[in-house]
Amino acid sequence: MSVFNAEHFVAKAIESILAQTFTNFEFLIADDGSQDHSFEIIKLYAAKDPRIKLFRQENQGLSKTLNFLLEQSQGIYIARMDADDISLPDRFQQQVNFLDQRPAVVCVGSAFEVIDDRDRYLTWLKLPIDDQAIQATALAGHGSICHPAAMIRRSALVKIGGYDTTLAQAEDIDLWLRLGEIGQLANLPQPLLRYRLHTQSVSGQCREQQRQSSRIACERAWQRRGIEGHFEASDPWRPGPDRASQHHFMLQYGWWAFNSRQRRTAIIYGLKAIQKLPWAIAGWKLLVVALIKPLPPVQQGPDPDASS
Repeated sequence: MSVFNAEHFVAKAIESILAQTFTNFEFLIADDGSQDHSFEIIKLYAAKDPRIKLFRQENQGLSKTLNFLLEQSQGIYIARMDADDISLPDRFQQQVNFLDQRPAVVCVGSAFEVIDDRDRYLTWLKLPIDDQAIQATALAGHGSICHPAAMIRRSALVKIGGYDTTLAQAEDIDLWLRLGEIGQLANLPQPLLRYRLHTQSVSGQCREQQRQSSRIACERAWQRRGIEGHFEASDPWRPGPDRASQHHFMLQYGWWAFNSRQRRTAIIYGLKAIQKLPWAIAGWKLLVVALIKPLPPVQQGPDPDASS
């Protein structure tokens, strides 16, 4: 886990790893030049649990920091984790069992729940589960494995040379494409991670750079594989700095919440949407629906109340 200015979330991220039902692991954490209280918070946990190995460095960026941690690691599997997310308790056990039983698979991710900066449940998102679908999705430039939900064979990660530090903001899609050239990729269908959406996240701040780097990663993969690819620029799924974009995403989060039977959260995001664009009817529609409409039927999937 690489940490940079995550003082508001890092404690929950660490606690979620230390609470795993699978306990035989080392927890490598690098503070990447944080300017807040992140390092002091991590030190408190490192003093209590010997599985934590803590490093501190000047800011190097995510890819270089992950490559450094890879060099320090000793396990046969590398589990990625971000400092603002939450791993569900059986994540490691489920992924270790899967990889132990399938030697051809070099990386396994999972579906994931989506939460906001206040831990409010929004929805859960599925990902393709078989190798062919995952690779096809990645080759088109779409997210196919949730990076902080991934567990990777260390030998495979070393074999491909770790993360490409020239592809800022798209190091994950490049990694899946290169791993997919030496083995199979997979996702477990059940959510094993709570992925946090907030405006301070890296992917929320660098949307255009992420898109450009993703295209480069895909073009390199097409060339390596000798295929003619087609890049499908994904719509961003985090708000930009303009009010129109923020309004759009407040609506998205609100409807996610309503359809997940989270009435209070839907009301909150209806109000947020109205605050961004008071004269747009869509925000008022969300608010009215969230206030008076019956909640939709319970859908098959994780229990939202367990995530609230």
